[in-house]
Amino acid sequence: MSAGQLDVVGIGPGNPKWITPEAASVLAQATDLVGYSAYLARVPTQDCQTRHSSDNRQELNRARQALSLAAKGRAVALVSGGDPGVFAMAAAVFEAIEATSPIWDDVQVSIVPGITAMQAAAARIGAPLGHDFCAISLSDNLKPWAVIERRLVAAAEADFVVAIYNPASKARPDRIQEAFARLRRTRLATTPVVFARAIGRTDERIEITTLAEADPTKADMSTLIIVGSSETRLIARQAPASPYVYTPRSYGARR
Repeated sequence: MSAGQLDVVGIGPGNPKWITPEAASVLAQATDLVGYSAYLARVPTQDCQTRHSSDNRQELNRARQALSLAAKGRAVALVSGGDPGVFAMAAAVFEAIEATSPIWDDVQVSIVPGITAMQAAAARIGAPLGHDFCAISLSDNLKPWAVIERRLVAAAEADFVVAIYNPASKARPDRIQEAFARLRRTRLATTPVVFARAIGRTDERIEITTLAEADPTKADMSTLIIVGSSETRLIARQAPASPYVYTPRSYGARR
């Protein structure tokens, strides 16, 4: 039997309208869908299609399962939230391939991009990522907290806008407070901060505040946080509209 196809598909952060036409087509044509159960629930059901769901923290197991199905000649879509290449399933697939090569050599793998949470959150409020930025995950499940701290400090000192993924969970509720304590040592108290929770879903909530006034305990695993740079600014709008948040492309521009 010839090997099949594995597509790692990004379905965006929550709004069905943010699933690209390419992603929708691949999902519809797959014989098998593999993914975290909450993500699979966002994909329309197709006849003669098998779904393989698992817990959110079983990334490598999901990747191996998807590769195994593809090796049997199936057309497999491995479903990923956001973009599969950003803190998501694409890296897990290639990690599994590297660890077991040449077992998967005949499997054709492609990555189908999606809208990231930071892109969706930025679009909701203006253009906070208009100048140099970085993305950091606060999850220390797969990397030491000391590494995360070092990167936070480096990003703050380099004056990047920082998009923070996976800020808090039940297992590590205090890491986000440690992260904010680090950022407050370097950034001005007036630095804009955005909490964007469940972007694109029915329970979406956005809060625009400052580094001094931000309450990190409001964040959970459904929250994307954007911490501005020294250049990030607000444009007030008539109440009740929230201000626009943007970072000018010209560094050091006059205000």
